[in-house]
Amino acid sequence: MVRLARSLLLALALGLGLGGGALLAARAFPARRPVPDPPSVVWQVREVAELETLHVSLYKKVSFAPEPTPADSFWGDVAGWLRQTFHTPRGKAIVFADAFLGLDLARLDPGSVRIRGRRIEVRLPPVRAEVLLRPGDTEVIGSNLDTAETAHLFELARIAFEREVEADAPLRERARTSAERAIRALLLSVGFEEVHFAPDGAPGT
Repeated sequence: MVRLARSLLLALALGLGLGGGALLAARAFPARRPVPDPPSVVWQVREVAELETLHVSLYKKVSFAPEPTPADSFWGDVAGWLRQTFHTPRGKAIVFADAFLGLDLARLDPGSVRIRGRRIEVRLPPVRAEVLLRPGDTEVIGSNLDTAETAHLFELARIAFEREVEADAPLRERARTSAERAIRALLLSVGFEEVHFAPDGAPGT
């Protein structure tokens, strides 16, 4: 009986020891959750990237009697239209606008993502600029343009702003860096351990 009791106590102690060790091991090395698949990654990246749009305020003084401007300049279309449409255009305007730079998310799809274990590479789409005029802040002084002509002038100004912003490499780089920082934080938080971004237009490797 004594020998049987000792055997039972030994088995109980061994069981408790193994159970405690397993508990400690589980706490020290918790099971890692599975990483999301490419469609889920794309959905989450889109959600984050939409919030990481760079906002820039712009303004431009536009004379309705412009000096000759190179046709291929950002504002060449504005000056050319004024000279061709009016014999003696008069007046000036200070045009204000907001520019928003962010990733062209319509071009992001599961094919843009390459996952290998806990390593992920994302081929981000290019940065796109959108410009919205602020008519409430725009000032028009001494103009001889009618309402329709003024509206057309402002649309040309919006396009000129957009071309100017899209050609600004440092501004585009700021927008891309901001998006990459937010996306990297997201992907690390959902279980990836290595996050890489492929160059524009490069296939995932």
